[in-house]
Amino acid sequence: MTIDRAVMAFAGVVVLASVILVLLHSSYWLLLTAFAGANLVQAAFTGFCPAARLFKLLGMKPGNAFS
Repeated sequence: MTIDRAVMAFAGVVVLASVILVLLHSSYWLLLTAFAGANLVQAAFTGFCPAARLFKLLGMKPGNAFS
């Protein structure tokens, strides 16, 4: 798995977890979804993604978007 795919999978898990937490606990968990979305948008423009850095430190192969 490349860093690109890992970042997309991680973002998807965060969004799905947020939806489940909204249904089970509180609507404030939508803030987690908003944070994940804002992080994806800023990564698209700046190329900096904290999750990509973490996956790189863990030894994942670079993809096309994050190196």
